[in-house]
Amino acid sequence: MRIVAGSRRGRKLTTLTGTDVRPTGDRVREAIFNALGSMGVIEDANVLDLFAGSGALGLEAISRGAKHVTFVDSSPQALDVVRANIAACDCADSCTVVRSEAAAHLARNQTTYDLVLLDPPYEFDSWAELLGGLEAQTMVIESNRPIEAPAGSQVLRERKYGGTVVTVMAPILAVASDRPPSEEHS
Repeated sequence: MRIVAGSRRGRKLTTLTGTDVRPTGDRVREAIFNALGSMGVIEDANVLDLFAGSGALGLEAISRGAKHVTFVDSSPQALDVVRANIAACDCADSCTVVRSEAAAHLARNQTTYDLVLLDPPYEFDSWAELLGGLEAQTMVIESNRPIEAPAGSQVLRERKYGGTVVTVMAPILAVASDRPPSEEHS
């Protein structure tokens, strides 16, 4: 596995091993970040990589111009791999590593993120609870099935890559006007 594009393109990344681990492949990561780049949400972004695993998603964001990434995972082994990959990409100043369960981190976290990357285990089934705390965020979700947008958010894009469904969600922006509609004068 490697960084696909950006300032750290080609850097090799260490991955976790085991049958319950499924790192995001290069092709899927490239598709995700090309879409995000065209939406203008990566440059100078404050990013949360929730269920970080190897950290590949967050490190791809750094390589493509994100300002800072917070990597959250509950596994000490995963966080060791994240730290090794951060060192390999020479970007420790732009990264924070947190050991925590996802819901617990969101419950106590006060930081506002521009982009949230979620790649939980496929058997994860607490989407409503988890996404409820992220209503005002742009999110990229990897799952084995389509995920419904929480209240206040909308699905912008959904693509299937083999057994992986990638969903991009963003807040529904209300357009408000402080002035009454203009009247035509004769």
